[in-house]
Amino acid sequence: MGTTGQPEDLTAPHFDSSVLLVIDVQVDFLDDGAWTIGGTSDRLPRMAELVAAYRSAARPIVHVVRLYEGDDVDLVRRAALREGVRMVRPGSPGSQIARQLLPDPELALDSGALLAGQLQKVGDNEVVMWKPRWSAFYRTPLDGHLRRLGADTVVLAGCNFPNCPRATLFDASQRDYRVVVVEDATSRVTPERLADAVALGAHAWPTQTVVRHVSRSLTVRQRSRVDVQ
Repeated sequence: MGTTGQPEDLTAPHFDSSVLLVIDVQVDFLDDGAWTIGGTSDRLPRMAELVAAYRSAARPIVHVVRLYEGDDVDLVRRAALREGVRMVRPGSPGSQIARQLLPDPELALDSGALLAGQLQKVGDNEVVMWKPRWSAFYRTPLDGHLRRLGADTVVLAGCNFPNCPRATLFDASQRDYRVVVVEDATSRVTPERLADAVALGAHAWPTQTVVRHVSRSLTVRQRSRVDVQ
């Protein structure tokens, strides 16, 4: 039971042990990209606010990307790629993360290392990770990375909610992570899709609310350090 006598909400996010996952926000999926995902460019300003808040709070960020090479691709897209559609090809301009989200706008992906399953460090608390299918947990080092960080909460934003963010949400829930979907920083969100996420125990919050909680968690840590001193 909680301190109020009510049952404890075991799904409530803990922002002081959270990690921000920004999924598939790559040039080819933006407006005028090779495979535009409608609404993703419109959500970029909110995504940038989230990333900035996590950096300011010194909380971890994982940029999750797709790199399509050979047949290690979802079946639904494999035929198009075999026929020559060029989409997030390793090393291509279209495979790069949207510049607004990077600590250094000139940073380029290390495709070789990413395809080998390595995490590319791009900041003190910030890495890039490749995923071969919808979920960021499938055949990736993500779960181990989160455990090493002591994270129990994942905050999801990025591209195309019905596919990769939603698959990641399911896999995070199965691993007992607390989950927040940032509804105005994720493309192709609908009330019905969010209701399905909430039914699994996820929380659907706007960027402003998440930023406030992340900033508050930083303030609490700063106060704790002062008290210790």
